[in-house]
Amino acid sequence: MNIELARENMVEQQVRTWDVLDQQVLDAMRTVPREMFVPAAYQALAFSDISVPLAHGESMMPPRVEGRMLQALDLKPEDRLLEIGTGTGYTAALAARLAGRVDSIEIHPDFVESARTHLQTLGYQNVTITCADAIQGFEPGARYEAIAFTGAMAALPKWVASALTPGGRVFAVIGDADLQTACLFRRGAGGQLIREGLFETTLPFLAGAAPVHAFEF
Repeated sequence: MNIELARENMVEQQVRTWDVLDQQVLDAMRTVPREMFVPAAYQALAFSDISVPLAHGESMMPPRVEGRMLQALDLKPEDRLLEIGTGTGYTAALAARLAGRVDSIEIHPDFVESARTHLQTLGYQNVTITCADAIQGFEPGARYEAIAFTGAMAALPKWVASALTPGGRVFAVIGDADLQTACLFRRGAGGQLIREGLFETTLPFLAGAAPVHAFEF
């Protein structure tokens, strides 16, 4: 496989054609070596328009969704981003090229170790990864200009609004297993979250974030 050609085709034929026109986002996706973050068994699919399977029932988002997420968050060099769901570390690496600081939370210790290794190998100094449950009993301990959830959720955790600076943005995929919407939330002047639906998609739920359904008899 011609990796550089495959990467360029991913950017031009998948990401750009899905209305990702922010040049900084496109340049980040051209620069970060996605193949480094894809499990060895799926290297042939590193640049494909699919969700690449990971351990623990997780997956990497398709490149076009990653691009839309970063474009929606509109990250600036002075911004601090909180990422929930580090996964392989690829989206953290992309975000680190756009934001001043990335704090990433991951519940699976093996993902934390692998992502740290990849990011250190590439020389990223503005990313920290913490192993924690960001859904149950989590307190960020800081305020952020942007928050990104990389898996689906039934609803936003209660701590989100208080963790945002005024005007802060949140990207999250909200819904049930068969009906999910990628949304951008903005923190209004009164502290309320204003929701904007962006597009429909389907992602695995973050650990502990799936909807709870009562059994019917």
